[in-house]
Amino acid sequence: MSGDKTSKYNVVFVLGGPGAGKGTQCVKIDENFGYVHLSAGDLLRAERQKTESPFKDEIETHIKNGSIVPVEITCSLLRQAMEQSQKQNFLIDGFPRNKDNLDGWNKAMEDVAAVRKVLFFNCPDDVCVGRCIERGKTSGREDDNENSLKKRIQTYKESTMPIIDHYRAKNLVAELNANQSEDEVFSDVEKVFSSLSS
Repeated sequence: MSGDKTSKYNVVFVLGGPGAGKGTQCVKIDENFGYVHLSAGDLLRAERQKTESPFKDEIETHIKNGSIVPVEITCSLLRQAMEQSQKQNFLIDGFPRNKDNLDGWNKAMEDVAAVRKVLFFNCPDDVCVGRCIERGKTSGREDDNENSLKKRIQTYKESTMPIIDHYRAKNLVAELNANQSEDEVFSDVEKVFSSLSS
């Protein structure tokens, strides 16, 4: 992939607390606008299942502790997924989560990807917790429990909100009220993507 502007991947970061509905909306965006949905968390969870992965144990430890996986690992998995997809437009869900992620992304991906927009799904904590606990009954995700969730929400507030502020200063943030029905949220999302493609 050459470094000229036209061949860069177009990236939309999707941020919001655990349970804000990021994954649900990403599926709809993929179906309606053809953006490939890459979830940093899903890529890491899949990687840790691979017996031959050199990152397996490290990812395992971070997921258990509710802490953030080193950015080099996440960026290399994201880049690999982009190259394998052979598509141009991507939604990256749940990343960058902190300043270190952002710096790592800028260093590793600046030449290959351009951030076009940041979707910020803003949702009250209690709603997020309720949704995750409900999801935990069927998701099989070991971090969908009250203890992990409190840590995840705390980490999100301390680490991810500054990222949203960083992009807000660049006028790239579209803030969406995630405390509405799926369809209402998506109708707001559609407006953002319609203006992106125009």
